[in-house]
Amino acid sequence: MQSLSSIRKKENWLGWLFAAPAILGFVIFVLGPMIASLWFSLTDYKVASQAHFIGLDNYVHLFDGTDQFFYKSLGVTFYYVFLSVPLQIIVAFFLAILLNQKVKGLAFFRTVFYLPTIVPLIASSMIWMWLFDPDLGLLNVVLRALHLPESQWIYSEGSVVPTLVLMSLWTVGGTMIIFLAGLQDIPRHYYEAIEIDGGNALHKLMYITIPLTSPTIFFNTIMGFIGGFQVFVQPYVMTQGGPNNSSLFYTFYLFREAFTFSNMGYACAIAWVLFIVVLVFTAFLFKTARKWVYYEGGGA
Repeated sequence: MQSLSSIRKKENWLGWLFAAPAILGFVIFVLGPMIASLWFSLTDYKVASQAHFIGLDNYVHLFDGTDQFFYKSLGVTFYYVFLSVPLQIIVAFFLAILLNQKVKGLAFFRTVFYLPTIVPLIASSMIWMWLFDPDLGLLNVVLRALHLPESQWIYSEGSVVPTLVLMSLWTVGGTMIIFLAGLQDIPRHYYEAIEIDGGNALHKLMYITIPLTSPTIFFNTIMGFIGGFQVFVQPYVMTQGGPNNSSLFYTFYLFREAFTFSNMGYACAIAWVLFIVVLVFTAFLFKTARKWVYYEGGGA
C-alpha cells in the first residue's frame, strides 16, 4: 500500500504534467519574447543589420526631446484614454441597467447591443470612415438635414480624437454584458428594503447599485485603461496618424518605428515604456480601489 507522501508526490507530478502546456506556452510565447525585447531595447538592432549593445541610448533618445513624436504620441494616447474610458464605463453601465429591467424583447435588445463587439475592427473601421466622410457621410447628411453645424470628423486635427472616442462607444457591448452580470448578482431584497424606507430610484442607484457593482466597475475600468493604451486598428486603418500626427497613437507610433523604419531596437524601447506606463496606472488603480471598491464578503 502506497504511503501518503508517495501519493502526494504522484499528485504533484500529475499537477505539473497537466499544467506543463500552459507553463510552456507562457515561457515560449510570452516570457521569452519579453526578455528578448528587453535585450533588443538596449541595442541598435535593425532588421537588415547586426545588433550592437548601446545601453540606455534608446531610452535617452526617447526622453530627451530629440524624438518629437514620442511625446506627441503619449499626449494623443492619454487624451484618448482619459476621454474614452470614463464615457465607455458610464454608457455601458447605464445600458446594463436598462437591459436589466423586465421589459418585452429583452433578449433581442441585449443581442443588438452586443453584436457590434463581434464585428471585426477593420470592417467596422471602414464603415465608420464612410459615416464620417465630410461630404457624403451619413452623419453630416443628418446634421445638414437638421440645420446643425457639420463636422470634419476624422479629417480635422481638433475633432479626430473625439471622433474616435465617439466611435469607441460602438463596442461597449462586452463591457455592458459584464455589468449586466454584476447587476443580476445583487440580491433583490436590498431594493425592497430601500423601497420600504421610502427610497426612490436615485437612492437605489447611489446606495445599492453602484456600491454593490463597484468590483465590476473596477474590473471594467482596469480593462478599459489597458485596452485604451493599446488602441491600434482604428488609427492605422482610418487616419494613419493624421491629420498632422493629431491621431498618432502610441501603438501606431511603435508600429511605424518597427515595421516602416525597421528600428526594431528603438521600437522595443518604446514598447517597454508602454509596459511601464500601463503597469503604473494599473498599480495606481489597485491602490485607490481600497477607498471605493466594496466586496460583500469583507469590505474594500
